[in-house]
Amino acid sequence: IQAMFSNNDEAVINKKLPKELLLRIFSFLDVVTLCRCAQVSRAWNVLALDGSNWQRIDLFDFQRDIEGRVVENISKRCGGFLRKLSLRGCLGVGDNALRTFAQNCRNIEVLNLNGCTKITDATCTSLSKFCSKLRHLDLASCTSITNLSLKALSEGCPLLEQLNISWCDQVTKDGIQALVRGCGGLKALFLKGCTQLEDEALKYIGAHCPELVTLNLQTCLQITDDGLITICRGCHKLQSLCASGCSNITDAILNALGQNCPRLRILEVARCSQLTDVGFTTLARNCHELEKMDLEECVQITDSTLIQLSIHCPRLQVLSLSHCELITDDGIRHLGNGACAHDRLEVIELDNCPLITDASLEHLKSCHSLERIELYDCQQITRAGIKRLRTHLPNIRVHAYFAPVTPPPSVGGSRQRFCRCCIIL
Repeated sequence: IQAMFSNNDEAVINKKLPKELLLRIFSFLDVVTLCRCAQVSRAWNVLALDGSNWQRIDLFDFQRDIEGRVVENISKRCGGFLRKLSLRGCLGVGDNALRTFAQNCRNIEVLNLNGCTKITDATCTSLSKFCSKLRHLDLASCTSITNLSLKALSEGCPLLEQLNISWCDQVTKDGIQALVRGCGGLKALFLKGCTQLEDEALKYIGAHCPELVTLNLQTCLQITDDGLITICRGCHKLQSLCASGCSNITDAILNALGQNCPRLRILEVARCSQLTDVGFTTLARNCHELEKMDLEECVQITDSTLIQLSIHCPRLQVLSLSHCELITDDGIRHLGNGACAHDRLEVIELDNCPLITDASLEHLKSCHSLERIELYDCQQITRAGIKRLRTHLPNIRVHAYFAPVTPPPSVGGSRQRFCRCCIIL
């Protein structure tokens, strides 16, 4: 064994296995292991640092140590072999390093710069100039990014399919207009926290992005029905929509989704307090592929919504009803008897639903796929009810608060304090 792996170029393994096979073996190793192998011998150094082994690199675990020169060296080593690079959270990387990277790695397809806060429009200009094959780009929390970046990407990266500019709050409708005119093949667009965006931006997306599958507009506070209806009418392939915090939207959006987006699988509309049972009835009757719904703080919905979901949405896996204070045990009964109950439903969140009692837990006993249930501040839920549920679903995780325990008589002149407690069972 010692002879096979000895630290010299004449080791048995180097003689027995052809270079091509060793190179193939090295291609399955992660970054750390490759670097260790490079120190074994001169022969292994050449093999480990061969560009073909560095097609996919994720440096997130080393984010504190990564500086610009490291990225420059990697780009020179990998060259045209590199297809996927993640620099997520690498605060030390700036525009100059990424210009060198773009010049050397022109076949890059997936680039994650999430949280690289030194990045400015100059980086997107470099990517536009040299990286025409770019398909996925994550610029979330790169807050210096402006409309100029989107214009550059539009001109130089026509194959772009996924773009994340969440929290890039300098972006406006003008940037979105420039982007979609050159990148009409966009399939996923994450605009969370882009607070300057208005309905006109969505109208550009609806008019130019027919392939759009995923759209995140969380906390885009200026968005109204007009903009989202345009999205529904122009993006019939839409499968995932997050409009949580867009408090101006009404049932008109749910109607538009039901009429135009039958493939919808994920809908997140937390804190959209104007939505009602009427809208969710239309949605459920038309979008039968729904798998995840976040309806937290949709305070107007009642058991009627749950009845419609139980009848028409057999694929439902995750449902959040937290702070939906009109939901009762009867609604949960319908859900527990619904098409999704036995094999699909995995998570249900019922925090702050004051009308929910142990009876709801009885109705959920038949949900054999149920993995987690949230019951914080459900005052009528008891330990005994949870215990009975666990006899049927022994692996379920239950998160709950319980009412204060009645303190016992004082001992030795002092009284013990008992407070509400959070338990995870």
